[in-house]
Formats: sequence, C-alpha cells, structure tokens
Amino acid sequence: MSGAPFGIYVHWPYCSRICPYCDFNIYKHKGESGDDLTDAIIRDMGYWREATGPRTAKSLHFGGGTPSLMRADQTERIIEAAGKFWDFDPDIEIALEANPADADIALWNLYAGAGINRLSLGIQSFDDAVLKFLGRDHDGTQAARALDIAVSIFPRVSADLIFGHKGQTLKDWEADIRRALSSGAGHISAYQLTIEAQTAFGRAAKRGDDKAVDGDNSAALYEHSRDMISAAGFEPYEVSNFAKPGQQSRHNKIYWQSGDYAGVGPGAHGRLTGNGDRRATVSHMTPADYIAGSMGGMSLCESEVLSPEDHAAEYLMMGLRLTAGISIKRYAEISGKPLAPQTLQGLGDMDLITVHGDALSATPDGRLLLDSLIRQLLGA
Repeated sequence: MSGAPFGIYVHWPYCSRICPYCDFNIYKHKGESGDDLTDAIIRDMGYWREATGPRTAKSLHFGGGTPSLMRADQTERIIEAAGKFWDFDPDIEIALEANPADADIALWNLYAGAGINRLSLGIQSFDDAVLKFLGRDHDGTQAARALDIAVSIFPRVSADLIFGHKGQTLKDWEADIRRALSSGAGHISAYQLTIEAQTAFGRAAKRGDDKAVDGDNSAALYEHSRDMISAAGFEPYEVSNFAKPGQQSRHNKIYWQSGDYAGVGPGAHGRLTGNGDRRATVSHMTPADYIAGSMGGMSLCESEVLSPEDHAAEYLMMGLRLTAGISIKRYAEISGKPLAPQTLQGLGDMDLITVHGDALSATPDGRLLLDSLIRQLLGA
C-alpha cells in the first residue's frame, strides 16, 4: 500500500439542532443511544483494515455532526478498536469536535482519559445576536466557558469562528478574534460563511434574503483576521487555519497533503492509495443503512478509482490551501504531465504564486483568488 500519511475519520452524524448553514450529513438526535452505531463503526474499521493492510495511523478524528453527544465509553471503544486494527504513531493526534452547549468538565475529563488529546470547539462567535442568527444552541457566555474548560483539560484546542454573515462589522469580528486569542487556545480556524443551496440559508437566498456579506466585504474581513491572528504569534499555515508552534491539525493536513484516510460512520468519505490507484469512497448515508451495510462488509454506497487527472486536480486544490503549497514533481507524477511553464510564469508575474525549487505555493493575494488560480493551473 501507499507510504502516504494515514489517518482515520469517524463521522458521528447526530446533532441536537440543525444549523441553517450546515450541509453536512447530519440527523436530528432523538435520544438514540448510539450503541448500534458504535458497533457498526468498529465492524467497518475491521473491513477497512483488510483494505489498507498494516498502516501506522498519525491521526484519529471524530467529526460530525456533534461527536460531543457521544458517551466517553463509546469514544474509548472506538479508539481501542482502532489501536488494535492499526499501529498508532507514538505522537498520534486523537481529536474530537465539540459543541459549547455540551461542555461538561466531568465528561471532557473522561474524553481525555479515553485518549482524546485535541478538542475542536465550534464557537462560531461570542456574540449572542450572531449565534442566534446562525441558529446555534449556545450563547456567548457558554462559548467562553466551554473554551476555558477545554484549554484547562486538553493539550491542543482549536477555536472555530465564522465570518462573513450579513450585518457583521470589522469591530464585531475583531471582538470575536480578540476573545479567542485571550483564551490560550493554540489553534484558531476562521471560516467564511458559505451559502449552500440545500440549506435553510440557501433557500432564503433564493427568496432574495441574503445571509452573507458580499465578496469584497468578506475579503476585507478575511485579510483583517489573517493579519490580526498572525500578529498574535499564530502561523497562517492554511487558508482558514492558524496555529501556534506544534498546534497544527495533523488530521486535516492528511487531507490537504493528499494522504490516505479511512472514512467510517454514516456518509464518511475516505481515500486509499495502492497499486498505483487512488480510490475515493463514501459510506452509506443514513445511520440505519450504514449499520445494516456493516453487517456484510465495508459499508459503502460509493467507491471509485480516481483518474490521474482527477487525482492531480484534488492534490492541487487541497494542497494550495496550505501555505507550504505542493510539490511540482509530485503533481506531474500523479497527473502524468507537468504544469504548464508559461502558466506558472504568468501567475508568478501577477504575484499570485511563488515557485521555490520543487515547491509551488499561492501568495496571500493568490489565496484570495484560489478557485480562479486553480482553474488556470489546470487549464480549465
């Protein structure tokens, strides 16, 4: 199998509330214990182990949905099973995404005891009015308390913020960033609000009720956050992510660097490289279908071998999100053809990319125009 970095993604699909901007594969939590789903995830990991062969996992990530609705014994069972199927890197990152409304000192200490060493907290904002607009089930006081608890328990904590919503001012955004910086969290993610058609915000937009600011205002908010967070000693190592030394998300870097990962849980995506092929997988979407599917084999609804062109495009799209960029040589090896020298020269002249030896990266201006930049590099 591939020598690429390897991680495990566990999708826990239940949420106590469906946010109006969310387009993830999620389901309203109606009191399900989750034990049947936990069993199915462990069975599915066993089939993934057959597919991957022996690998060393650098990360195990619980995403969702709202994994902080899981009981600690459920996370512990999954972590223990993963450690039996694969070797764990001595410095493995085991992360869990959490909702501030679920902050509980006793539970989060149990998570830490089970092996969770990174908490990604969906703060979004510390402003009550903004949180209500975004449909969140916590308020600003809960957000601040949850972040303080997380920092006191876990060695690595990420505070996730959202910018670009209608009515947001620079002063509002500065206040959110300032509070996140003061918490002691070593990682901040600043995500732009995107409006997806199938969400409640998307349906509102079709009626003429826009929920996001325009592109120019959003770019201004992004640039200000980049400057402000960087000035506080955080490295802007990816378009939306900033980290203190040693605090980068190891699991997300597997995605961005086109590594391999087992995707288990309803609707989870996976990638596996072997025998010269790159395979993309998607698990059965509903919890019921996923549980049933796991009884007889890997619980997949989609599995396809990516063409060299699609694999190379994915490598480019994900890799250029990183400040470090991509390997020009690796792109050519995946694609079967090099990036056009004249295109590289032209984009370099416009100060949208830099090329240093084998490394191709987007400049700060280039990252503001990443979609267009990638289309030009691909010749689309």
